[in-house]
Amino acid sequence: MQTYRSGTVSPTSSFDPRVDAYIAKARPFAQPILFEIRELVHKASPAVAETMKWSRPFFEYRGSILGNMSAFNEHCSFGFWGEEISALLRDMKVLKPGAMGSLGRLTSVDDLPVKKEMLSVLRQAVAFIDKGEYTSPIAARYKVAKAPSPAVKAPPEFTKALKANKKAAAAFAAFSPSCRKEYVKWIADAKRPETRDKRIATAVDWIGEGKQRNWKYQNC
Repeated sequence: MQTYRSGTVSPTSSFDPRVDAYIAKARPFAQPILFEIRELVHKASPAVAETMKWSRPFFEYRGSILGNMSAFNEHCSFGFWGEEISALLRDMKVLKPGAMGSLGRLTSVDDLPVKKEMLSVLRQAVAFIDKGEYTSPIAARYKVAKAPSPAVKAPPEFTKALKANKKAAAAFAAFSPSCRKEYVKWIADAKRPETRDKRIATAVDWIGEGKQRNWKYQNC
């Protein structure tokens, strides 16, 4: 058995001994941070595999890069990969723009998001890959520009339901454009009127509670 900071994990092919060596060579302050990130990634999905790229540990899931961690002289970093998860992190106000990685400079375990939130984001990143909704930063960089997709118009029934619920209407107006679009698209994509009406009722309830469309992933 191989012992990590917060528990004991059976060694499997998912764990790369080169990552053990990388952590062992890191400065003392960095090791607990790297152990914590590593443990949370594997807890989010046992199917995650480790590897080394560009002299630092990477985590892969079903052939796609989930993220990578790095240790420096005075801080560590963890970067999520995938344009879709980056957009979600921006909506959650977790993304640290202009900083190394996605979470900024990490100098202690306390600088990481709370475990519940970190696991939620990692599981959402895995879900994006499972659903085929994953665009790597490298692919996005070379992607041919496409004409913007037409705006999805909110069904009048949804607009009427929001107007009838002042709390939900105020919360919806405060959401980011991408959050509002997710709700509108979800409702507009309903194939049958009864499905649309059910989604509208559910959406108004969730919005009234301040919940984004993907709130289940944010609180799991």
